[in-house]
Amino acid sequence: MSQSAETEPSAAAPGKSLASRALGSGAWSMANFGLGQIMRLGSNLILTRILSPDDFGLMALVTSFLIGLSMFSDMGFGPSIMQSKRGDDPDFLDTIWTLKIVRGFLIFLAAMVMAWPLAVFYDAPLFGWVFPVAATSMIVGGFLPTRIDSAVRHLQLGRLTLIELCNQFIGILLTVVAALILQSVWALVWGNVLGALVQILMFRLFLPGHRNRFRMEPEARAEVMKFGKWIFFSTICGFLLFQGDRIILGRVLTLHQLGIYNIGLFLATVPTMLGGAITGRLLIPIYREHPPAESPENARILARTRAGLTTLLLVLAAVLAWAGPPLVDLLYDPRYAAAGGILVAIACIQMLQVIPLSYEQAALAAGDSRGYFVMQSSRAVIYFALVAGGAVLYGLPGLLIGQALSQVFCYPVTVWLARRHGCWDPRHDLIAGAVAVIAAATALSGHRDAVLAAMIP
Repeated sequence: MSQSAETEPSAAAPGKSLASRALGSGAWSMANFGLGQIMRLGSNLILTRILSPDDFGLMALVTSFLIGLSMFSDMGFGPSIMQSKRGDDPDFLDTIWTLKIVRGFLIFLAAMVMAWPLAVFYDAPLFGWVFPVAATSMIVGGFLPTRIDSAVRHLQLGRLTLIELCNQFIGILLTVVAALILQSVWALVWGNVLGALVQILMFRLFLPGHRNRFRMEPEARAEVMKFGKWIFFSTICGFLLFQGDRIILGRVLTLHQLGIYNIGLFLATVPTMLGGAITGRLLIPIYREHPPAESPENARILARTRAGLTTLLLVLAAVLAWAGPPLVDLLYDPRYAAAGGILVAIACIQMLQVIPLSYEQAALAAGDSRGYFVMQSSRAVIYFALVAGGAVLYGLPGLLIGQALSQVFCYPVTVWLARRHGCWDPRHDLIAGAVAVIAAATALSGHRDAVLAAMIP
């Protein structure tokens, strides 16, 4: 296969406007997320009947630290491909692929070193064995081809979505079979590792694009490092923002209680996960090709996109908050009943969190990784201070109150970044904020007893 034939699928489809590609990509992103969540929920319902809350609590800790190691070593490889002028250059792509492989091995070595100290800290001896084995999936993940990011760069998500859904389905089947055989947390571990191997095979066989080779071009490495150094620091802050609650609760709650919390969290964070999936794949290309500060027409395009996205996410969060306890009672056995009140509380917090989601990608699209870092670091300090302080003083209720307050105090920081790139929309934020407060107050009032019961250890 010639080089031109290998890279041809990465080029934007001729004759298709950005609007049509964005609409199609948005639809594929929603389909990917929706079907993926249905499969995750199905596997969750099956696995909770085979495994214990303690197994899920331990795996929540393991996953949080694996995500942490991944974020602590993130140099923004995906955003680099999406925003760089060299994003379709084979030498640039191969350099990034080589760096990803090196990073995967470093993450595994770090997990080996951290495993037993963390097992002692959390008084969970099994963690010391589970964590390093689970970390082997990070080695495998380093070999994922850059053609994934190239497809996202050009908003060509159809085949990518189908492959990702197939990967997820096969991974779930492997995990369920392992659970039936092992009847322990090891089923979740081996499901992740084997699922990562399946991903490599599927993407290499069925996703067209450049075939990566080992290469380390000095110019490409310098560009990635220049852009990525601020992403590196930003993702460290992102770890505190998105995984800090479980790290803290690992010391405050038992593994059984943490497992129940994780079930409520799994259901409640669907809106922000959907928002992240759409904005991460859709908005960087839109911001890159139509910067809102350049013309009123560009600003209108972003405003319409933002309004539609926020409406979707707010409605979804409100439905989850209002349906919380009955939904958990319907889906799970009585051991997980307390997750209903947790679901209500976290879904109400999500209503505030989804409002500024559409601003965050503007900086990365413009190559302003430093501005993105300033936003993330400021938000991380505010969030972690409020959440950690609340958890230490009042346990789980304090942690949730801290999360809610952090959304309010972090908002001005996000506004600063949005104004820096000409995309702040105060009218949108005001209307969405009023709707969120009313919907959250209604849900908390309607499920007050369930929320209060979930707060009692």
